[in-house]
Amino acid sequence: MDIRSYLERIGVDGPVRPDFETLFGLHRTHLLTVPFENLDIHLRNPIELDEQPLWNKIVLRKRGGFCYELNGMFAWLLQQIGFEVTYLNARVYNHSGKRGREFDHLALRISIPGEEANWLADVGFGDSFFEPLMLDYKGEQFQGSHAYRLENVKNGVDLLRRERDGNWSRQYFFDLQARTFPGDYEESCKYHQTSPMSSFTRERVVSLAIPDGRITLDSNNLIVTTNGKRIKRQLNGEKEFQKFLKYYFEIDL
Repeated sequence: MDIRSYLERIGVDGPVRPDFETLFGLHRTHLLTVPFENLDIHLRNPIELDEQPLWNKIVLRKRGGFCYELNGMFAWLLQQIGFEVTYLNARVYNHSGKRGREFDHLALRISIPGEEANWLADVGFGDSFFEPLMLDYKGEQFQGSHAYRLENVKNGVDLLRRERDGNWSRQYFFDLQARTFPGDYEESCKYHQTSPMSSFTRERVVSLAIPDGRITLDSNNLIVTTNGKRIKRQLNGEKEFQKFLKYYFEIDL
C-alpha cells in the first residue's frame, strides 16, 4: 500500500505510528472525509472486497462505501502502519430488536503493540461513535452528546448508545472470534447488494460526519444535523440529488 496516498485521501499530512494518538486521529479523520454510501448497489455495480478494487474506489476515485468496504480499507491501513487488527462478525439490531444475519456488519478490534488495551473501531456504521471505544471497559464512554457502553451477552458483546432522550438503544452485537476478510463476509456482502429484504437495496443513502453533526442525503431528502438540531429538506427530483451529492460529498456520478 502507498500509505501516503491513503493519508492524503483523508487529509492527514503528519507522521503516523502504531500508537494511541494515531489510532484516534485516523478514526476521526476517516469519518470526516470518507462517506458511508451505497450508490454502487443502485447503479448495479458489483462491490468487490479485494484490496485493489477498494483502493481504486475509495482512494483513487475518492468515493465512499458501506461497512465491508470502509472498515476493510481502514483495517488495511492500520495493519500497514503496524497496528494489530482482528476482523469481527457483527450483527445489527433492527427496530424490533432482532439481530441481523451472520456477518451482517464488519467491525474491528485494534491492539496497539506493547499495550494491554484493545479497542473497538468502526468507520463504516454511519452515525455512531466518533472515536474508538475501549473494548475491555464496560462502563459508559462519553462522546459529545452521546454515551456508549459495551455489554457482555451470550456468545459476545452488545454495543449500546444512550440517545438524547436518555434511553439506551442496542446498535449491534459482535463476537470476539478472529475472522477472515474478505472471505467470511462475501456472502453477506452479496446479500446486501441483491436481496429485497436488505435496507441497502431499498434506498440510496450517502452520509458523512461533520465536526458538530452529520449530513445525510437519500433519494428524497437532504438532512443536516448540527448540535442536535435536525433540518430536513425534501429534494426536487434527481437533478437536485446529483447537485447535493457533488456539493456536500464531492461525488460526481
